[in-house]
Amino acid sequence: MASRPLLKRGAHLVSSSSTCAARTFIQLAPRRYYPNTPPPVLDFLLPPSPQSFYAASVTRNRAIEPRSHARRAFTTSESRRGTIVAHNPLTDDDGNVMSMDITPRAANRLRSIMAVDNNPNFALRITVTSGGCAGFQYHVSHETLPPLNTSGDQSTISMQEQTPPAPNTPSSDPNAIPSTDHRDVKAQSDIKPLEEDETVLMADDGSEAKLVIDRASLDLLKDSKFDYTQELIASQFKVVGNPRAKNACGCGSSFDVKIDL
Repeated sequence: MASRPLLKRGAHLVSSSSTCAARTFIQLAPRRYYPNTPPPVLDFLLPPSPQSFYAASVTRNRAIEPRSHARRAFTTSESRRGTIVAHNPLTDDDGNVMSMDITPRAANRLRSIMAVDNNPNFALRITVTSGGCAGFQYHVSHETLPPLNTSGDQSTISMQEQTPPAPNTPSSDPNAIPSTDHRDVKAQSDIKPLEEDETVLMADDGSEAKLVIDRASLDLLKDSKFDYTQELIASQFKVVGNPRAKNACGCGSSFDVKIDL
């Protein structure tokens, strides 16, 4: 007899829960057909829409991405140091000024030589002669130039040379010490005047590295580069990138010239 009340109570609970579920379904189902009704509670079970997912990802990326400074434009142009004609510009048959490019390595090496010798007028002379393994060869020698007048007209040379006082000569200053450094005297004695067909090229980078070359040699070496190379065996100045050279020898100083017909 006691089991009957339990069965009745269980049946009552099942019927009441079924009735509540049915009422909830009846109340929620019509809301999907009206646009102004709020979304049902069960919409959280659906996957998120693509638009909301994209907006959330953009917001998250903006929050994570650090602020970067203004980006500088990328350029492939290479800064190149120029070479100026410091004395007597020479032109070719087309009227163009002939020149050579002094590389930064050669300019730095020449500047160090001038500093060691205490000779700001130090220069290298390039001379092309016939012979060698391929027909022509160039020679590099050093000399001291007259002081260049680069403050105004670059095509003039100041020929006024200051004669240094002779060493071990008495001076009006009783505390003066006789000079024993003969480098200045030797530099003045090595000064060679420039000829009419010779030009002076100088690096336009503040090093004041200078080259002296005559017209015939410059005509064979124009538009080439004067470089300084450091190798395991030896280090040397050399001419590279000569557009008029057809063949070159392994020694590096001999070359053949293209003949334009």
